[in-house]
Amino acid sequence: MAKNDSYSTRGSAYVDDDADDAYLRPAQPSAAPSSRARASRNAERDASRGQASDRLLDKAAEGLGQRIEDDEPFLRTRRRVPVKKGLLPLWTKTRWGRIALAGAAIAVLAGGVALVFSVKSFFDHDPCFRIDTASSIQTVGNSQLSRTDLLSVFGSDIGRNLFYVPLVQRRAELEQIPWVQHATVMRLLPNELRVAVTERTPIAFVRVADQVKLVDAEGVILDMPPAMMAAKHFSFPVVTGIHPGDLLSARKPRMQMYQKFLAELDASGEKLSEQMSEIDLSDPEDVRATVPAKSTDLLLHFGEQNFLARYRVYQSHLSEWEQQYPRLAAVDLRYDGQVVLKMADGKTGDGKTADTSNTSPAPAKADAPVAKPASKPATMAAAKSIAAKKHAARQRREAQR
Repeated sequence: MAKNDSYSTRGSAYVDDDADDAYLRPAQPSAAPSSRARASRNAERDASRGQASDRLLDKAAEGLGQRIEDDEPFLRTRRRVPVKKGLLPLWTKTRWGRIALAGAAIAVLAGGVALVFSVKSFFDHDPCFRIDTASSIQTVGNSQLSRTDLLSVFGSDIGRNLFYVPLVQRRAELEQIPWVQHATVMRLLPNELRVAVTERTPIAFVRVADQVKLVDAEGVILDMPPAMMAAKHFSFPVVTGIHPGDLLSARKPRMQMYQKFLAELDASGEKLSEQMSEIDLSDPEDVRATVPAKSTDLLLHFGEQNFLARYRVYQSHLSEWEQQYPRLAAVDLRYDGQVVLKMADGKTGDGKTADTSNTSPAPAKADAPVAKPASKPATMAAAKSIAAKKHAARQRREAQR
């Protein structure tokens, strides 16, 4: 330390000595008044010296505090960095510790494998998971099919363990039934199966050989006993042109055309489709419908569009055609501005004898709501030319496909 430290001054040393002497000096007996005065003066002097000593101490403390503040960066303690400890205890770092740890891991793994095999054996062989009778199979959603029809798929599963029933295979077998559109098979613990089916909805009768069956929107032919069919009170037109030997990819577009045909006829709310007794879908570009007319049936050719407008043309001219052509057999409505009539017994509209393929033009009223009368009558050659053009266009479209 330097010699000029505040604690090494003479004044401070003198004050300290006097203070110590005053503290250690024994008490004096009471003296005379002069002695008391002298003592009072000495006390005042000591007090003034004490104040000076206090001032010196304050200055010394201020100097010491300043030095401490200057040295503070060097006196600060560094922050402790936490050290991460390993997950394994220290004894695992030794050789025998690692051996013990490996043995424990193998024992735990072997115990887990044994537990898995014991649980699997329990589920595979315990009698509580066995399907004992057909009452353990629930059936939901079947209205056209009987429960017996659905259970015929699960005949080999009676007495089998629940977990050995091939659900995917059983679902595929159920969907092979024509009436089943979608099926779901689920396991219900401990020993039950739940079978839910969505059945197809018939939308038309279909003539197959000499039988009448049902058909849905996708062209799937549905069989039903005549008694049940009569009990259901179905009211559909009879559809032809849908054959079981055709692929579904060919039957489905024809049924879509059938639905479009009925939807357009019924768009006015008059339910005109109920007047169609039979609809021929053999030609997807020409929907042909049979409608009753007086004592016979008429065959109407609607083409593939504007079904309601063309039926209005037929309605507006029917009475006139029946008076003029009593042997009217067919009406071709596919041509705009003209209608081609076909007579029975090989006669055309003008009374000339011809084969059954001959056609003749039909006059149209000037006030017809849809079709306008043609400026020139349609001849047989013109009709054949139009039909040939349509046939060629259809062949080009099929070739492009």
